[in-house]
Amino acid sequence: MIKVLVVEDMQVVRAGLVALLDGEFGIEVVGHAADAREALDIAGGADPDVALLDIDLPGMDGLALAAELPRRVPACRTVMLTAMDRAGHVQRALDAGASGYLLKTVSAKQLAQAVRTVGAGGRVIEPPELMEAARTATPLTAREAEVLRLAASGADTRAIAADLFLGVGTVRNRLSAAVGKLHARSLVDAIRIAERHGWI
Repeated sequence: MIKVLVVEDMQVVRAGLVALLDGEFGIEVVGHAADAREALDIAGGADPDVALLDIDLPGMDGLALAAELPRRVPACRTVMLTAMDRAGHVQRALDAGASGYLLKTVSAKQLAQAVRTVGAGGRVIEPPELMEAARTATPLTAREAEVLRLAASGADTRAIAADLFLGVGTVRNRLSAAVGKLHARSLVDAIRIAERHGWI
């Protein structure tokens, strides 16, 4: 029996996913949550094999939750179920340790099969062309994306440097490199381009 935790902030969608998966042979929903904090509270006692996560959660997003859940429940594997179809989001999910990435347009049969595949130790990207796109998605290094993500949150160069334990000059160089690689007119333009593609 594959034990599943469903994390989705929209109540109607969450209830539908719980009903759908609970009706599948060999799958049992052992908990459901509307946000990451609630999911982490539930996960320790429910001991899920697979967590089905939306990316766009209030507070801690699904990508951060995908990285945190296995620290709390080492055997738990994660599957992102989202409307976000950009290759950059796929790559960020894989970098966070997710074993699956599905668009919310998948059929009930595809969803159940993905849970079984991930529960058995496999990986699922649906539709498959997202995986190929993700391989060549971002021109940014992980460190450039990190400083750009912090800049997008409103942090200035000094705050980013303090947060990442870097020199101010290093942060400026990474931001400048990101602007150049994205062929942006300014830092604000670089942030806009990177967010549009799901790279940050």
